[in-house]
Amino acid sequence: MRIVLDAMGSDDRPSPDIEGAIIAARDFPGDSIILVGDHNIIDQALSKHNTTGLKLEIVHASQIIEMSDKPAAVIKDKPNSSIHVGLDLVKSGAADAFVTAGNTGATLAIATLASLGRISGVKRPALGSILKVPQSIDKKIILLDIGATVDAKPEWMTQFALMGSIYAREVIGINNPKVGLLSNGEEDSKGNQVILDTHKLLLEMKTVNFVGNIEPKEALQGGADVIVSDGFVGNIAIKSLEAMGSTIASLIRAEAKRDMAALVGALLMRPAFKRLYRQIDPSEIGGAPLLGLKGVVIIGHGRSNAHAIRNAIRQARLAVESKLVQAIEDGIQAIS
Repeated sequence: MRIVLDAMGSDDRPSPDIEGAIIAARDFPGDSIILVGDHNIIDQALSKHNTTGLKLEIVHASQIIEMSDKPAAVIKDKPNSSIHVGLDLVKSGAADAFVTAGNTGATLAIATLASLGRISGVKRPALGSILKVPQSIDKKIILLDIGATVDAKPEWMTQFALMGSIYAREVIGINNPKVGLLSNGEEDSKGNQVILDTHKLLLEMKTVNFVGNIEPKEALQGGADVIVSDGFVGNIAIKSLEAMGSTIASLIRAEAKRDMAALVGALLMRPAFKRLYRQIDPSEIGGAPLLGLKGVVIIGHGRSNAHAIRNAIRQARLAVESKLVQAIEDGIQAIS
């Protein structure tokens, strides 16, 4: 397997990107990791590590897309960016998947409009976040869309449900995944007009196991395997969850310092706290799949560390192994 990594992606590039690639190359020794970006910068970063025997390649890209760059502008203004070059490697068949911790909007725009393109029949791509359910170590759910399509039409959201179901089945390994529509109440009458219309369409779909509206608290308790929303609500939801994790950790540390008994208790509970943090730590998943494209694309956080980059590469491997793109194409054709 050949996985392309945008070495110029993360906020602290290229160190986390390079270190994550090295970890992945050691963990998946049969694969090749293709590092795309400024050759001199990548080569200098690699020289600080022992890479003997690792399948690491460098493909030069002279331009870097910043987080502040406008997605529409970079298509024309930065044609030799690491995102352009990396995605084109997948498009040409020279690589199997693309991973980046860079600008999400730019990646979406370039992948959709300038490189891979959408699978035939897909109205809009959807960015899906993989979440661990706290009640179970192994239970995972997918929430989509989390920002690729902010203003979504009901027909598009039904496709999100289908693509999320296919991902849950093929990659996560959930048989007949349950689909829930994120809303402000379980009743069929709850939600804005988009939710109401989407609910009706999902009831008519025979290709998804729709279980109705689902509130956030049920979603986090594993009430459905696939949670569907528009990109605006989904983005707020996922950012709120991530903020909640760091806030809880900060509160625990602050309370532990209040008195000696609390400090001793916190020290005794430290192994449990570490296990808890791993349950909600986004770096344990690594990246979010961008579904609906003619290629596997995984997008990580800009603040990704090496561990997150490694796990984003693992997500890409799982999607390739499961033939996810072909499965989505077959699913979309079945309802067209």
